[in-house]
Amino acid sequence: MRIVIDMQGAQTESRFRGIGRYTLSFARAVVRNSGEHEIILALNGLFPDTIEPIRAAFNGLLPQENIRVWDAPGPVREAYPDNDVRRNVAELVREAFLASLQPDVIHISSLFEGYVDDAVTSIGRFDLRTPVSVSLYDLIPLLNPEHYLKPNPSYAEYYDRKVGYLKDASLYLAISEFSRQEGLAHLEAAESCFVNVSTAIDPCFQCLSIHDAQAALLCHKFGLTRPFVLYTGGADERKNLARLVQAFATLPAKLRANHQLLLAGKISQSDLAHLQYLAKKSNLKTDELCFTGYVTDEELVQLYNLCKLFVFPSWHEGFGLPALEAMACGAAVIGANTSSLPEVISLDAALFDPLDVSSIAAKMALALEDDGFRAELRQHSLQQAKRFSWDESAKRAIMAWQSLKKSISRPVAASSPNGRKPKLAFVSPLPPERTGIADYSAELLPALAKHYDIDVVVAQDRVDEPWVNHNSTIRDVSWLRAHAHQMDRVVYQIGNSPFHQHMLSLIKEIPGTVVLHDFYLSGLMAWLELVADQDRSWVESLYQSHGYGAVRDMYLDSQAAKREYPVNFHVLQYAQGLIVHSDYSRKLAEKWYGAGFAVEWEVIPHLRSPVVGLDRVTARRHLGMDSEEFVICSFGFLDSTKLNHRLLDAWLDSALAHDKQCSLIFVGENHGGDYGANLLEKIRSSGLGDRIRVTGFASPEKFRQYLAAADMAVQLRTQSRGETSGLFWTA
Repeated sequence: MRIVIDMQGAQTESRFRGIGRYTLSFARAVVRNSGEHEIILALNGLFPDTIEPIRAAFNGLLPQENIRVWDAPGPVREAYPDNDVRRNVAELVREAFLASLQPDVIHISSLFEGYVDDAVTSIGRFDLRTPVSVSLYDLIPLLNPEHYLKPNPSYAEYYDRKVGYLKDASLYLAISEFSRQEGLAHLEAAESCFVNVSTAIDPCFQCLSIHDAQAALLCHKFGLTRPFVLYTGGADERKNLARLVQAFATLPAKLRANHQLLLAGKISQSDLAHLQYLAKKSNLKTDELCFTGYVTDEELVQLYNLCKLFVFPSWHEGFGLPALEAMACGAAVIGANTSSLPEVISLDAALFDPLDVSSIAAKMALALEDDGFRAELRQHSLQQAKRFSWDESAKRAIMAWQSLKKSISRPVAASSPNGRKPKLAFVSPLPPERTGIADYSAELLPALAKHYDIDVVVAQDRVDEPWVNHNSTIRDVSWLRAHAHQMDRVVYQIGNSPFHQHMLSLIKEIPGTVVLHDFYLSGLMAWLELVADQDRSWVESLYQSHGYGAVRDMYLDSQAAKREYPVNFHVLQYAQGLIVHSDYSRKLAEKWYGAGFAVEWEVIPHLRSPVVGLDRVTARRHLGMDSEEFVICSFGFLDSTKLNHRLLDAWLDSALAHDKQCSLIFVGENHGGDYGANLLEKIRSSGLGDRIRVTGFASPEKFRQYLAAADMAVQLRTQSRGETSGLFWTA
């Protein structure tokens, strides 16, 4: 099994916090315990200063070629709306890069990144096949919106988008049982999707013998002159530092005079100013509350070893790693009796109510004054810390990934256990819509109905197909949005015309199998922007599919750009499976998107049944043609890409134009724009309008009559277009 781990949690600002430690230590443990599995680490090139340190951390553990770096245009941080286009592209680039590694599973150690820096995380933007697992730390902002989301609408929008990605994950590796239960309650996924792999701490967190001189230097650096109470672990609201400061301020004056409260770690200037103001308001002396700013791992370990008491008052933690780190260093640890901390500390006597200042103060006073209690806490700390192991966490994760791969690889049954047919949502235009795909779908549905219970999803007022009306349930798009979860399969019949415009947004929301009738969707996308007034729809899809050069070409010559560029990537990326009608479409996919891009596409040619009961004489009689007339027909919608103008010019320049027994008939609907008008003008000015006709839309019956009546059929296409099929019936 090939496991790709996204390492951005060890590259962003998170590297200075517990998530950074977790990301790096977890990945190292996975590599140590990988056995026959292949591990690849993926790094974000927008953090160049972090790449070599991470490489060094895996030196001797992992071949350097298994550490890959991807790049994208930056900046992309989401706090600045001007970055949205680059961020959107970067998400696609990242997913495409990870997919190119051909992983069996992708693991994201820190999904909620990228608001204040250039991290890029997403699920299901490009790659809809590879299962993705996510480290589940907590859902704190989701469950406490008043504190974390409502004050900052921009962050709320960012967080909501990330939660959307989170819900698309296949597996959640929770860092505690509390975190697992929290995810199970709020993420609407099956219980089997949540696995408690727990967490652990680095070996550097251990009991040390610190020389007096070394301790004196450290204390001098941080302004420590007497025994101190330590806290580390961030300063956002849930960390509850305000109540910790207030609790320390309520300690008896004598006890407070003999101790200091030290808040270690990086704290923002605004949080620092607030805590200093609170200390002053609580009548704390200037040396009673101390701050270290950023500390190295070496300094933090020394502080854990030197502190008289470690206090962790947070009221919501996914795990509470600093408490475990302190315990591993033999510190006396007390903490909140909420969320995950009881399972981390695992000693009722060491817990307090984090929302009650007096409860915090009472437990601190007991631990500082009672030597026996403090000794009990220290002894318990060392024993409890031994229960957590990175190797054990890694083994649990690998087992979960193996189970995930097996469950996804298991063949899908043709029917459910109760014997019913699978439910299929079939999204397509149907007659009377004037598109050949409607007729194709009408013919296909009876055959599919042998294998599926079909709901036909349309965006039209009525369906004039007797078999469909009598044997299927007709639904609209809103119904599919509401009932997609009930479907076993979704199939989209997509072509290059406005009849498919509703599918472009639908396939993003409800991915399914795409039957791509036209490789080029440029006509549809151009129509959306130029005719339907969907601002920038063509431009943005051009950029997404082909880059800045295609957008430039569009502004230089829009018709040439429409002929040149397929503009279909926004459909391909959401397709769970691709069906085309010719191998040429697969070749075009590799031409535009690289070798191997279409290797899993299926080619299913159009299978036409002979038309019975309709001969040339009968067909001509129905169409009002002379039996001796030589008839040349071209079939299908008239458009510049079909080169109808070239066929017209060739016919006019040939001897056939002078033969009154020869006719040229365009069987199909004329282009509604300048191209169609120019064709009609050329026909009129030729003076041969009585022998050159454009039929307009032809019903299937009329279409078959022209096929039977024609002496010659001529179909032209621009070479690069690659329509996936031509709809012909043999007579």
